[in-house]
Amino acid sequence: MGHNHGHDHTHGANKKALLISFIIITAYMIVEAVGGFITNSLALLSDAGHMLSDSISLGVGLLAFTLGEKVANYSKTYGYKRFEILAAVFNGVTLVLIAIYIFYEAFQRFQNPPEVASTGMLIIASIGLLVNIFVAWILMRGDTEENLNLRAAFLHVIGDLLGSVGAVAAALLIMFFGWGWADPLASVIVAVLVLISGWRVTKDAVHVLMEGTPKNVDLNNIAKTMENVNGVINIHDLHVWSITSGQNALSCHAVVDGNLSVYESQNILRKLEHELEHQGIGHVTIQMENNDHPHEDSLLCQNSQESSAHNHDH
Repeated sequence: MGHNHGHDHTHGANKKALLISFIIITAYMIVEAVGGFITNSLALLSDAGHMLSDSISLGVGLLAFTLGEKVANYSKTYGYKRFEILAAVFNGVTLVLIAIYIFYEAFQRFQNPPEVASTGMLIIASIGLLVNIFVAWILMRGDTEENLNLRAAFLHVIGDLLGSVGAVAAALLIMFFGWGWADPLASVIVAVLVLISGWRVTKDAVHVLMEGTPKNVDLNNIAKTMENVNGVINIHDLHVWSITSGQNALSCHAVVDGNLSVYESQNILRKLEHELEHQGIGHVTIQMENNDHPHEDSLLCQNSQESSAHNHDH
């Protein structure tokens, strides 16, 4: 019960952090886009483009949290919690596409550097830097370690913050040295950062969608923990996956002594669930088998054997 209360509290804090950040970022994104057009600065425009992706990211993130609160039903037995992971994929892919566009635009400008209004660029970029620092601080107070969706939004903002640093530096170089190429160079640096964070978020989210083993879970350690429980002979057909960020699930077959009573088996089951909760796994499905029951020796049941047995039955 306490675990759920803690999760709900974190969920509420994450949602509030996203809402405040969404309002601030969207407002300043419009300011930076207009400023970029007026000053003719690609560094500012690329930063505004990144801010637009931030705004979309935060908006989709908010939608994900809201949908995630919907209760599970017969149609969607886990509720809408996976939408959060789909939002993270969307954010990651958006970042990659924005980075590619900035690379293309910067290449054009390197060949023919246009005139840039450096003073206006410096003022807008400096305010943008302060805005990004403030929003990054708000998001950092949320659960950026466990929550993929919030981490995606946080990485957007960090990339943005570095983009603002690049725009400030470019404006100063143009003002004092007349280096027109500093503007597209700053935008390329932003694009590299955007590309890296976009790739990481996409990769992590796809791993969850592919039901890969969560990064914070050691499968061998889980198996040993379960087999150390008195009465458990061995574990097989073990699967661990994430439903959404911070919510891991497990299913397996546990082989126990066939002479145990129902009461003793239930005690073993409760002990296993208790041990797994300490390992960060909340959803547990364990099929108990006695040692007379034929079973696989390996931890992971072979799909090829399962499918051939299935075909043989047919």
